[in-house]
Amino acid sequence: MKEFALIFRLNDMKDFQPSPEQMQERMNWLGSIAAQNKLADKGNTLLPIPGSAKTVKPDHVVTDGPYTEIKEFISGYIVVRTETIDEAVEIAKANPIFKIGGSIEVREVLKRD
Repeated sequence: MKEFALIFRLNDMKDFQPSPEQMQERMNWLGSIAAQNKLADKGNTLLPIPGSAKTVKPDHVVTDGPYTEIKEFISGYIVVRTETIDEAVEIAKANPIFKIGGSIEVREVLKRD
């Protein structure tokens, strides 16, 4: 099996504070993945708000945030274990983040031997 990171993105800071119902829906989604033994890592499911990150570049140049040119921000991630990226995408499609205008980026996690 391969591992895939599901990276959660939101467009608006107000979406970063989910209601109790939205949190329960998300927990149910995570529970269903865990029940299938496909949850490899819950990760840090909530990442710092925009403006609280810095990027260090060559020559020790420091800039605000990881991607100052994008309008959305990363709100968290998990790692799932599936056979293919298409299966990981199907898992992502069931996430309730889409109800609040969010998106999910799916990336394969490369393992070093």
